[in-house]
Amino acid sequence: MDQRLSLITLAVADLPATRRFYVEGLGWAPSVEAPGVLMLRAGEHLLLSLWDRAEFETEVGPIMTGPGLAPLTLAHNVAEDAQVEEVRNQARAAGATEIQPAERRAWGGYSGYFADPDGFRWEIACAPGEVNDVVLP
Repeated sequence: MDQRLSLITLAVADLPATRRFYVEGLGWAPSVEAPGVLMLRAGEHLLLSLWDRAEFETEVGPIMTGPGLAPLTLAHNVAEDAQVEEVRNQARAAGATEIQPAERRAWGGYSGYFADPDGFRWEIACAPGEVNDVVLP
C-alpha cells in the first residue's frame, strides 16, 4: 500500500452549518458537493470529506457516543476495482480486521473497510470520476 491518505472524512451534525464554517468562514472552496456530502481540497491529492452524520452511519457504522465508532475514517483510493481487493488483502495479511467487504456503492464507486490494530477504520476505494481525479497522483 502506498504511504498516503486520499480523504479524511468527518461526520458532522449539521452539514449546512459546517459548510458555512469552511466555505464562508474559512474561505475553503468546495471541490465536490453531493447530497449529504461536502468535499474540500486539503492538499495536492487530499480531500477533507464532511458527511452528514446519518449518511456516514449508513455507510460506515454507528457513531461513538459512548461505545462505538469514532466519526472518522481514513481513505486510500486506487485507480481500479481490482486494486481495492489487492490492498485489502495486503491489509488483512498485516493483521487488519475485516469490517465490511468491498461492494459497489450507491455513489458509483467500489469500496470496502478494514480496521487497523487500534480500530481506526480505513476505506479502500475506487471512486471513478471527480474524486479519483483529485486524489490519485
